[in-house]
Amino acid sequence: MDVKKMAFELKEKLIEMRRHLHTIPEVAFEEVETSSFVAEKLSKLGIEVKTGIAKTGVVGVLKGSGEKTIALRADMDALPITEENDVDYKSKYDGKMHACGHDAHMSMLLCAATILSKNKARLKGNVKFIFQPSEESLPGGAKKMIEEGVLDNPKVDAVFGFHCDPTIPTGKIGFKAGALMAFTSEFTILLKGKGGHAAVPEKSIDPIVMASDVIQELQKIPSRWINPLEPVVVTISSIHGGTTFNIIPEEIELKGTVRLLNMDLVEKATGIIGTILKGITTIYGGKYSFVFVKGYPVLKNDEAFTTFMSKIIEELFGEENAIKIDNPLMGGEDFAYFLEKVPGTFLRLGTGNRKKDSDYLWHHPRFNIDEDALPIGTALFVKCAVEYLSGG
Repeated sequence: MDVKKMAFELKEKLIEMRRHLHTIPEVAFEEVETSSFVAEKLSKLGIEVKTGIAKTGVVGVLKGSGEKTIALRADMDALPITEENDVDYKSKYDGKMHACGHDAHMSMLLCAATILSKNKARLKGNVKFIFQPSEESLPGGAKKMIEEGVLDNPKVDAVFGFHCDPTIPTGKIGFKAGALMAFTSEFTILLKGKGGHAAVPEKSIDPIVMASDVIQELQKIPSRWINPLEPVVVTISSIHGGTTFNIIPEEIELKGTVRLLNMDLVEKATGIIGTILKGITTIYGGKYSFVFVKGYPVLKNDEAFTTFMSKIIEELFGEENAIKIDNPLMGGEDFAYFLEKVPGTFLRLGTGNRKKDSDYLWHHPRFNIDEDALPIGTALFVKCAVEYLSGG
């Protein structure tokens, strides 16, 4: 099979499909129109389709002649962002946008399904196409799909996926064995004081001052509480409280996230935050509440499967386009749940091109991709399935 040629012959179809999906963004677990589109495309290919998995998830199964099964995954959800791109395929839903490339992921996997279904006789096993809801929002769709049996019937032996990456030039693909992406979390802190007049702050317990101290102390966790050689990020990304210039409010709400690459440090980090909150509120005479929600685990790529995929990249696109990633990313990805169950790898597909304005980072209102990358991703999906099932 000339996989690369087959994928590039579908370029116009890839672009058309991706742009259609871009116009109909739907957020986590609301991907009704999207999943209907996906299911219809798979059914027309003669692929066995199951819908309603993890509410809006879709799974297609293409059965070959062998017993092994490989899963290929694409995420489907969009983000609650108002798009600022001036393109004719702009989101038609106010406040919703495919600002992370999931529209591209789905298009590439659908076109990979097209190629593989036409070459079913060559498959020495089964291919399971997983279209997953809610990658962007906890608890994530991957975990729910696994709980509902997506890795069974037929049993999945390996899994493969990738993500568009605007920091990598189009044509290049990043790979890394071991930890690639971080543990994620969400937390909410409520600092409670005693409101009053801004002119007599000594008669109040000021939660704004407490909040400022808490924020400063939290930033010391990576360097003063935890070994600085351990990658740790603590970010406060939301502050709410107060109404006007001359009133000290009763309370302040902080929201943030902790990111780690060592799961053994999760409990330690949450304990430290609690210690900081208790200490500062005690000093000021205030109170606090702290809610910590664990997110996705560290994404760890299987070493053997990553090596297998790096050789496929080199074979298809040349050694110069197989980019070894040195350092993990502190972003999270619930593909990690699949990798906890079966071996596999998660690659970074280069889509960055400044001349085409496709170098804006994920979740930016002007995020877009260089569509020249679409056949590349499609070829990776197809080649991975064929080679793995053939004993590669």
